[in-house]
Amino acid sequence: MAMKPNYNFEKRQRELAKKKQQDEKRLKKLARNGDKPANGTDADPKPQS
Repeated sequence: MAMKPNYNFEKRQRELAKKKQQDEKRLKKLARNGDKPANGTDADPKPQS
């Protein structure tokens, strides 16, 4: 009897690959634009005293 495919595992692998590709694209874009963050999410906020 053949094993049934694990679609949840395959979906998770596709999602991880897509996220990795998006992160690489974001880093490449940041490197191209210099060190300034695109939307301010990567910049450290000022510490509150």
